[in-house]
Amino acid sequence: MTPQPQPEVGAAVKAADRAHVFHSWSAQELIDPLAVAGAEGSYFWDYDGNRYLDFTSGLVYTNIGYQHPKVVAAIQEQAAKMTTFAPAFAIEARSEAARLIAERTPGDLDKIFFTNAGADAVEHAVRMARLHTGRPKVLSAYRSYHGGTQQAVNLTGDPRRWASDSASAGVVHFWAPFLYRSRFYAETEEQETARALEHLETTIAFEGPATIAAIILETIPGTAGIMVPPPGYLAGVREICDKHGIVFILDEVMAGFGRTGEWFAADLFDVTPDLMTFAKGVNSGYVPLGGVAISGAIAETFGKRPYPGGLTYSGHPLACAAAVATINVMAEEGVVDNARHLGTAVLEPALRELAARHPSVGEVRGVGMFWALELVKNKETREPLVPYNAAGEANAPMAAFAAAAKKQGLWPFVNMNRTHVVPPCNVGEAELKEGLAALDSALSVADEHTE
Repeated sequence: MTPQPQPEVGAAVKAADRAHVFHSWSAQELIDPLAVAGAEGSYFWDYDGNRYLDFTSGLVYTNIGYQHPKVVAAIQEQAAKMTTFAPAFAIEARSEAARLIAERTPGDLDKIFFTNAGADAVEHAVRMARLHTGRPKVLSAYRSYHGGTQQAVNLTGDPRRWASDSASAGVVHFWAPFLYRSRFYAETEEQETARALEHLETTIAFEGPATIAAIILETIPGTAGIMVPPPGYLAGVREICDKHGIVFILDEVMAGFGRTGEWFAADLFDVTPDLMTFAKGVNSGYVPLGGVAISGAIAETFGKRPYPGGLTYSGHPLACAAAVATINVMAEEGVVDNARHLGTAVLEPALRELAARHPSVGEVRGVGMFWALELVKNKETREPLVPYNAAGEANAPMAAFAAAAKKQGLWPFVNMNRTHVVPPCNVGEAELKEGLAALDSALSVADEHTE
């Protein structure tokens, strides 16, 4: 895992990228992507020999790190046996992946519809809910992200939606709980839960309960800030859905498969949705795969009525073989337990200690290997370190923080005024402490921009 400098190769890779690759969510002439030479475990390195501890898990998906040998071997074995086959057939890798996932989903979410990623999983979950209920509307929270496809991005509650917002996709947004920046003037978790649920009930009443097919929530919002819902909130949403005949969809694309120290974040709250979307950690992102876990009642809707949806690569054998191997590795190597234990014993106390020492850290929140630091100008006023959706010079303090982290050999997850701490779920204690030391140093740069 010692990187060997190959600057000429790196320059060629970068040149080809800049000439031909069109990058997502970016102004193409304003980006400078790092040319990556390799990755293993919790680290990756560039062609200049610089190695980085990855506190982003890619895009919060390498839950077992990079290049796990058992998963690589499973992909190779599946490729030698059967590289691909159409989704209408029963294939061993597909069947076994579905069985292993269904074993771990809560309640009776025992049917698995495979997609290629999280966004199309959300698309299909919403389609199922609308067909099941015969209703058009879907309610989704502000401060959320559900994917980049048309329906999924309209469900999204952050600025990435704005450019593609059709204003006619049958989506209604509402405020979910977030006590640190409460929209309900709450002072306690109990108040935040009660007032957020009342707000949701009022929204439903004014939209018309009989027009609403589904409510979709990230069990724990990911990119939007890792806001763990307060006690009783998700159970309250479940009750509201049952009261009005509304399908409850939980988006576990980012929070699922060990990230929170449980197989699914829903297990933390003892809540079972009607539909659950997943992707990312299901096979550590080694081959694109997502899906929808479906309750018995909704599956029955399509027992004798064809489901009008599908994908050419649904349940792709290579992706499913990677999922089987990943789930087995997680079970055999105690990856979920590792995320829970180190999250409680190492990460949480260390992050709270950093918050006590650094004036730029306004709040620490999270669970397992899923944490966020809210960076602020002033702890008393809670003014964000940079404005909402800041860019260019307005974002300079966060850019300086990120640069300082990278200089220390830590690759940080930075979004708006936050840095997220989301290493692989099988990260070691020594690696965590290495990353926390680099984070400590980088936060000193953020401190320079406080008041």
